[in-house]
Amino acid sequence: MKIYNYIIVLLVVIVSCKNKEAVLHEDKIVKSTMPSIKDKIDNLMDSRNKEVIVVAHRGDWRNAPENSLQAIQNCIDMGVDMVEIDVRQTKDGHLVLMHDATLNRTTTGKGLVSDWTLDSLMTLHLKDGLGVATAHKIPTLKEALMTTKDKILVNLDKSYNIFDQCFEVVKETKTADQVIIKGRKTRAEVEKEFGHYLDKIHFMPVLSVKNGYETIVEDYFKGNAPIAFEFTIAKDTLETESYFKELRESGSSVWVNSLWPRLNGGHDDEKAANDINTYQWYIDNGVDIIQTDRPELLLRFLRNRGLHK
Repeated sequence: MKIYNYIIVLLVVIVSCKNKEAVLHEDKIVKSTMPSIKDKIDNLMDSRNKEVIVVAHRGDWRNAPENSLQAIQNCIDMGVDMVEIDVRQTKDGHLVLMHDATLNRTTTGKGLVSDWTLDSLMTLHLKDGLGVATAHKIPTLKEALMTTKDKILVNLDKSYNIFDQCFEVVKETKTADQVIIKGRKTRAEVEKEFGHYLDKIHFMPVLSVKNGYETIVEDYFKGNAPIAFEFTIAKDTLETESYFKELRESGSSVWVNSLWPRLNGGHDDEKAANDINTYQWYIDNGVDIIQTDRPELLLRFLRNRGLHK
């Protein structure tokens, strides 16, 4: 009887070890098939393929404080293509990640970011989405770009007016091929204010889909075609499918945000949380870059349809 029990225990141990090996092997397969930064850059440069680029708004802020290093790392780990982060300048000229002009909502401090020095900001803690203080600290732009380096694309929001300073950090971290900046600017404005950067980094115009937007797009194509156009669509009343597909055939990707209903004609993330097929609207309309507050949900939708690796 003792020998019989010993054999049973031995078999259980062997099976358990095999299962662990299988899990580890499967994990290695998942990690080895995760797109590289070269794959992500190549995908960004190819507006004509079927791969949809997923952008995480302020990082994975549902599971870590927005604009935190952990929120960025979570996006890298789940296979997000691009992370959107916001840049502000401190009183002593340093660049940090912060969406609001003030510290009140997302940190344990109060007042304008621009009234605080970097050293003083480092004494604060970030709050989570419920407003509860965490152990996370406010990252500098350099720390954020070093976290993303060779791993994930980056959209630097709120950076246009301070891009001279931002670009110095981009150069220092050697991440220019991973970075996009954007702005609601005409081609003439961009070339006047930003022209000396246009051959060094990607710029994306932001436009509202309303009367006259096609003229602005057409004017951009008189120069070098932008890597992408970001469109806000207040009402789902305009036929955009054929127009967006024409843009992609011309070499520019089409970016639409799924964040709030006013940006996408009502096809937003919260609606998708109840019905994941809400995201099909973006595919049907030829959108190939989607910025989302629910990256895990969107990735699941796209991967189930063969539209994301």
